[in-house]
Amino acid sequence: MIRDAEGFVPLRDYAAIGDGRTVALVARDGSIDWLPLPNLDSPSVFASVLDPAKGGRFALEPEGAYEATRRYAPDTNVLETTFTTGEGTVRVTDGLLFHGSGLTPLRELVRVIEGLSGTTSIGWHVEPRFGYGASTTTIAARDGGAVASAGSHAIAIRSFGAGAIEVGPDRISGRVDVETGATAVIAMSSSHAEPLVFPGRDELLARLDATRGAWRRWSESHTYRGPFSDAVLRSGLALKLLVFAPSGAIAGAATTSLPEDIGGVRNWDYRYSWIRDSAFTLGALLVLGYPVEAEAYFWWLMSASQLTEPRLQVLYRLSGDPEARERTLDLSGYRGSRPVRAGNAAVEQTQLDIYGALLECASGYVEMGNRLDRDVANRLARIADLVASIWNQPDSGIWEVRSEPLHFTQSKMMCWVALDRAIDLATDHHLPARHLATWIREREAIRAFIEERCWSDRLGSYVRAVGTDDLDASVLYASLIGYADPAGPRMQGTIAAIDRELRDGPFVRRYSGEDGLPGREGAFLTCSFWFADALARSGRRDEAHAMVEELVGMANDVGLYAEELDPEDRSFLGNMPQALTHIALISAASALAAGEGGDT
Repeated sequence: MIRDAEGFVPLRDYAAIGDGRTVALVARDGSIDWLPLPNLDSPSVFASVLDPAKGGRFALEPEGAYEATRRYAPDTNVLETTFTTGEGTVRVTDGLLFHGSGLTPLRELVRVIEGLSGTTSIGWHVEPRFGYGASTTTIAARDGGAVASAGSHAIAIRSFGAGAIEVGPDRISGRVDVETGATAVIAMSSSHAEPLVFPGRDELLARLDATRGAWRRWSESHTYRGPFSDAVLRSGLALKLLVFAPSGAIAGAATTSLPEDIGGVRNWDYRYSWIRDSAFTLGALLVLGYPVEAEAYFWWLMSASQLTEPRLQVLYRLSGDPEARERTLDLSGYRGSRPVRAGNAAVEQTQLDIYGALLECASGYVEMGNRLDRDVANRLARIADLVASIWNQPDSGIWEVRSEPLHFTQSKMMCWVALDRAIDLATDHHLPARHLATWIREREAIRAFIEERCWSDRLGSYVRAVGTDDLDASVLYASLIGYADPAGPRMQGTIAAIDRELRDGPFVRRYSGEDGLPGREGAFLTCSFWFADALARSGRRDEAHAMVEELVGMANDVGLYAEELDPEDRSFLGNMPQALTHIALISAASALAAGEGGDT
């Protein structure tokens, strides 16, 4: 049985499908338990992953006992689930469709049921709950199908050989006996403040084929040829799911409020684009050989950041809008984990590392052979000026802690990166150099601060923050970003300390010490990949390879990762699919592919 008594599914049992604008989570039992409309950061129409009673879902499942296996159609984000019962076998193909030519719905979901053997009885029902389950929904039969609406939002359900549609006060349902060789289709089209479009069967199947083809063409154009190529490509496809096509922004994850601690309060909305993830994302896209996406993301960053520059926000909406105020939703939460949040209060924090991420992005953009126009160059110079004046302030750090600000080591390292990249860009005449001397002076002051006050002789390691002996895996990024020599004694000492105190086999926790929140979290998978990455760059490639191999085996059955993993039972924790985890996998594999140094 996949669901527990309350109707929840293990997070590991979810796959994701998307269309460049929104993402749906599909459970192993065929139920679509999460779908925001019209966009990824919009309110949901299905949210039973957060509240089986109130959230709504699109269920599709064999009647009686069955076994389920699934995969993505090769090199795509189109999901195939095979259900085997005592009477027959069917394959269900789920896709969020790309727009075709002519009149098409705003968003379009298609579910195709193919009989492979015998006869299989399938029941399905749609329970739309607009506005995170808070809006009043009206359901009515129309034109041989059914329409559910709430205010300016509407969805239409049509059945082609999937049984007669039955309309109830709170659900749309049907059932069908699927014989060998038969094909049934269920379509859901959506609209927002515009007329609904009712597609025909042939149009749907043609758009599904075109969607598969588009995913395959994208996949086939990648250029990565290193180790773990299958996992790297799947991670690239996961990142592509999270790219918001209209703007080029990439979301941190596809969901909100999936907990880091079951039953606890560490539940956040990750459907925004973080400045810090920008350098990671741009680097991953370049590793895969996708300069067009990398360039689009850079220009999204330039567009979004100009609204608040020279100061930057930690995160922005996918459209570039800086508004992301946090509010609590009236949902029970995944397995009782509350509050359920929309928006993210981290938008109000000071996090100094984001400036290094932005300047690293600009550096990568120039290294691609591009030039910065005068306006962008002047803006980046003003940002470097700001960093030179504020680097010595405390902040909330990369992990967005809810405790008092501190002088976090990783934040200082990234301020060093910001000025280092600005100096290089100015020296090469990409930025105005009128304050170059100040940048050089402050860069050296930052390094002196880090080496004197962020280092512990007792631990032989960089510490989490000034005045503590706590450790933080984020300082490993220093060797990835060029602050420290990966094979140097201080990074080797830091690797050893983190190995002793934060690592348990392949699992690495983010940090030791307090963060202002009750409860605990699982192993942070990004840090596990960062640790392997640091090993590879320091020359310990055999150790790194073994660790990445073990971590790759911890993905779910379709190659996706959540944010964290419980070391005890390897269950997923946190939002998913998580961009940062997949980015870190690509980086670690790339470090191995580069073959830097020999084993030590």
